Formats: sequence, C-alpha cells, structure tokens
Amino acid sequence: MLNNIRVVLSHTTHPGNIGAAARAMQTMGLRHLYLVNPRHFPDARATAMAAGADDVLQHATVCSSVDDALQGVVFTVAMTARLRDISIDVKTPREAMPQVLQEAVAHPVALLFGTEMSGLTNEEMGKAHVGVNIPTDPDFSSLNIAAAVQVIGYELSVAAAAFKPENTAIQPAPHERVEGLYAHLEKTLVEIGFFTTQNPARLMRRLRRLFSRTRLEDEEINILRGVLSTATAYNARLKKRYAEEHPDVQEH
Repeated sequence: MLNNIRVVLSHTTHPGNIGAAARAMQTMGLRHLYLVNPRHFPDARATAMAAGADDVLQHATVCSSVDDALQGVVFTVAMTARLRDISIDVKTPREAMPQVLQEAVAHPVALLFGTEMSGLTNEEMGKAHVGVNIPTDPDFSSLNIAAAVQVIGYELSVAAAAFKPENTAIQPAPHERVEGLYAHLEKTLVEIGFFTTQNPARLMRRLRRLFSRTRLEDEEINILRGVLSTATAYNARLKKRYAEEHPDVQEH
C-alpha cells in the first residue's frame, strides 16, 4: 500500500525542508516524493538534511504543476492549518489515514503539502478529496513541513497496524480525467450564462466538493461530459435561432 502513496510538496522555498521531508518519509517507509516547482532543487542543503535518505531525493519527481504531480492519482489528501472557508471536509490524521490506505490498496494516492509560508492555495485545496488538519496549539499552529510529513507517516503506520482492506467494486477515475470534467463543466456554465449572478470561483469549489464525494468512475465522467456537450450544442442552436429571428438585436 505504501508503494502507492506519493508525497507531494508544492512550491517548497527552502531545500533543507525537502531533505528533512525525505528523511521523514524514509523512516516511515514512504519512497515516492513529488516536488512542484521547488525554488532550489537539487541542492546540497537538501542532501545534507536528508541524512542518508538519498534514495528518496535521487528518485524525486519534479513537476511544473500540481496537476502534473497528481497524474494517475484517484484520491488526494490536502494538508491544511486552516479550518475556515475550506470547500472540502477536514479530518484529523487519525481519521483520514485508514481511508488513504484503503484507496492505496489498488490505486495511486497523494498526500499534498503546501509552501512553508502560506500552505496550499484555494485552487490547490480544491483538487483534493479531503483535507487533513494536524491538531496543534491554536496560538502557535505553524508546523514545519518535514514535521508534518513525519506526523502523517506515523499515522499511516498506526493505521496500517490494524488495517483490514474492504472489498469494493468502485474504480475511481484518475485525477486528470476528473479535472477534465471540471474544466468542461465550468466552460459550459459560462457559455449558458449560469454565472451571471454567481461567484464563479466559489461556486466551482462547491461543485468540486459535491462531485468529489461521489468518487466518479470513467464511464460516469463520459456520461456527464456527454450531457454538457449536449447542453452546449442546444444553447448554440437557441442563440442561432434567436439571431435569425431578431436580426436587428445586437447580442451582449
């Protein structure tokens, strides 16, 4: 199961944190490190802080975007220190890690960590199925990335000790297929004028949350995209007919 789990660090600014995170990963049996636009990597400071976890660093995958890092992933957990204005459900590590293991039985999953200063953006959070908040002192909630990786790795080992896989017939679609649906959905809603009196970004975050709870499969995505294509075509026909019947009316 651990071989199906990737740790994704987004826009890490200090290479020492990358090395320390690699060390934390190796101590807990995690091997797959993905780095999204790290400011400095490879770097001697990362190697020094890895303290022997060179294999994790040497095989780290550097990506240009979070979407690239999540290619093929069917379940993403986003780490967050924020508890307000989050568009996905937020759990503790002890609550979330059994589900991570269950998903990792047969599919790639991702643990997504944000940059040191500000964490994950709203857009990055929206790509996850669930958020995880490590309980800390509310007066000093800042947690080093490597420390957070260590905590999550430990909670995975605790969950694994009592883990019993469940039989499931669901074959969830990978990240890129779901993102394609969201892009198609947003484009269609713009074309049919749905966003006229709405906040598009906030509404799309809500729609993402709705669909993430359903764990869409490939065939279901095909059906939904077919519906969207039909809606777009129908809307175009209506506009064409209106233009033909009202040639003197300028469309806005």
